[in-house]
Amino acid sequence: MSIMKKQLILLSGGLLLTGGLLLSGAGALYGQYPSGDEVMDRMDRNMSSENRVMTSKMIIHGSRTSRTIESKTWAVGDQKSYSEYLSPPREAGTKMLKLEDALWIYSPSTDRTIQISGHMLRQSVMGSDLSYEDMMDDATYQDNYNAAVIGEESLRDSECWIVELNAKTSDVTYQIRKVWVDREKYIPIREELYAKSGKLLKKTELYDFKRNGNRWFPGRMVFKDMLKKGDGTEFIIESIEFDADIPDHIFTKASLR
Repeated sequence: MSIMKKQLILLSGGLLLTGGLLLSGAGALYGQYPSGDEVMDRMDRNMSSENRVMTSKMIIHGSRTSRTIESKTWAVGDQKSYSEYLSPPREAGTKMLKLEDALWIYSPSTDRTIQISGHMLRQSVMGSDLSYEDMMDDATYQDNYNAAVIGEESLRDSECWIVELNAKTSDVTYQIRKVWVDREKYIPIREELYAKSGKLLKKTELYDFKRNGNRWFPGRMVFKDMLKKGDGTEFIIESIEFDADIPDHIFTKASLR
């Protein structure tokens, strides 16, 4: 999960940092930090994998009530994923298939498969704080962003690098991301997602990291759409297996029915 932006120009009460003072200060500040690419690459080794099989539950905390949805997901890299919703009964049997940039959903109540595309990708997934675009966004950070370490901060008993990501192209959903990365384990503790204007759109907090083989992985994530009411959406990983043996037929449209 990604980054925080720190301004080096201070305009307050007539105070202005300019010229050589600004340049020399910036050199001293950034010289002590690792490169953004180095931090994000080490973080990706924890968060990315060739493939994985995961069971999880999503708790959607609305403004008045909460509801829980359980699912199982099979994924290969950032190009293929297949999810089946297991409960509650209203959602059970719903299936979602992602193949590269395409997304299909099968609904047992209508016995229909539809492709989610265009403006539909911005819609909420089952009323959660996640959009379909968020579900599709599984690429490594280096694919879409330029990264720079802009500071450090203590966060929930972790000493973190603050990494700022700026999108390489204008078609990326979130133009700016800020990530707090644990300096020892290289795991993301917090991520903030911003519009190009600098407006905070979404925030993610990651908890309960456990060792799995040679990587650390979160057991719980809390997503908050800052433009929605409610207390956010919890995503709890009940089991996860990396580098699993996944049959190819899982990632076909025929598997949706």
